[in-house]
Amino acid sequence: MSNSNYPVDMGVKPDVTPFFDPATNTISYVVKDPASNACAVVDSVMDIDYAAGRITYDHADQIIAYIREKDLKLEWLIETHVHADHLSAAPYIQQKLGGKLGIGDKITVVQETFGKVFNEGTEFQRDGSQFDRLFRDGDVYQIGELTAFAMYTPGHTPACMVHVMGDAAFVGDTLFMPDGGSARADFPGGDAATLYDSIQKVLALPDDMRLFMCHDYGPNGRDIQWETTVGAEKEHNIHVGGGKTKEEFVKFRTERDAQLDMPKLIIPSLQVNMRAGKLPPADESGKTFLKVPVNGL
Repeated sequence: MSNSNYPVDMGVKPDVTPFFDPATNTISYVVKDPASNACAVVDSVMDIDYAAGRITYDHADQIIAYIREKDLKLEWLIETHVHADHLSAAPYIQQKLGGKLGIGDKITVVQETFGKVFNEGTEFQRDGSQFDRLFRDGDVYQIGELTAFAMYTPGHTPACMVHVMGDAAFVGDTLFMPDGGSARADFPGGDAATLYDSIQKVLALPDDMRLFMCHDYGPNGRDIQWETTVGAEKEHNIHVGGGKTKEEFVKFRTERDAQLDMPKLIIPSLQVNMRAGKLPPADESGKTFLKVPVNGL
């Protein structure tokens, strides 16, 4: 699908407020329609002390407090993909503020894959029904008067989408800041060649489109950053910028991924996020457990 088929509108400039979570290097966003008090939350974080098995909501509470303080109306909770490095707080925020929860329709592929990995049994629904909306490539939705759309950008995972809201695009893990490059493509269902193609779709958006990252790790000791432009990525991105070929990217990405450790929170994250941010159901005694598949990932 060429970008001419996407309803890009650079004339609308939503207000974007970032919330950085240092424990997981995740940036969540509140995106406000400039013409109303409607807003969306992109990629929220639920706190977990994995060693203690303790779930808390400090990060989500900051977002909730901000939305209440500004008297905004939460209409959407957007997940760019099933994250493997943090747990989503979307249902917690939704319970407090309302709004619809959306993710890409290929969530079903992720649920099928990890339903098996975690031996979830037949009661775990693999049809995406835990979410309010499953987006397909090019699907449009409204945040107040702001028209937003979803671009299908697989490669990091099979269900990744970039969400474009006016002149702002939320790229999930499809891209990092120019000096950070790109995300790994070696998770189940990931593919480096597919990721390269998806990045090219993003780089075909207008040069002055603002791009907002889901993660930043402050390479070479610089301060954490999360906003850049399509033009800056095209020119300077260390993995794909300056006209790097698909062959170069796939060779580099494959070699690099082979050296990376698994994310510290991949096991709890996948179990929770494939359920739209909900914990697994409690057992008959009312206790909730996360599973650790031995040699399963």
